[in-house]
Amino acid sequence: MHLTGKHINYFHICHRKLWLFDHGVSFQQTHEHVQDGTLLHLTAYPQRAKRFREVQLGGIKIDFYDPVDRVVHEIKRSDKMEAASVAQLQYYLRVLERHGVTGPTGVLEYPKLRRTQAVALTEADRAAVEVWEAGVAEVVGRPQCPSVINKPLCKQCSYYDFCYCGE
Repeated sequence: MHLTGKHINYFHICHRKLWLFDHGVSFQQTHEHVQDGTLLHLTAYPQRAKRFREVQLGGIKIDFYDPVDRVVHEIKRSDKMEAASVAQLQYYLRVLERHGVTGPTGVLEYPKLRRTQAVALTEADRAAVEVWEAGVAEVVGRPQCPSVINKPLCKQCSYYDFCYCGE
């Protein structure tokens, strides 16, 4: 399995979404929030492509990496899933460390909110990443798709119609 940042993000949001994503079921391209996020990513910082680099390591893809200061920039459209976004960014930092980058840090950027959040990696975070990786492997390795979680966040999810089509 190629573990990606999305795997870690979805692990923190919904195990059903994680399982479906890993098993090739995706509604991402047709969902309005995903399209809005893609547009935001392309337009929020137009000068960024000149200064920062895209990095691919193993299964991850970091869109904006400053190799001089060793900073990963992650753009999000909202802070509603902030814990999952922080976890995703911490996972990227851990992968960079595993590939020999010393002291990487991150910045979560919320252009619509005009807010940023610095993200670092502590020893406790490094241990947590190991737990998350094992948790992702356990969830996606299940023979059956996990149950619907039936939370308010479900209404905004690209999998909503799929999960609730029987109601």
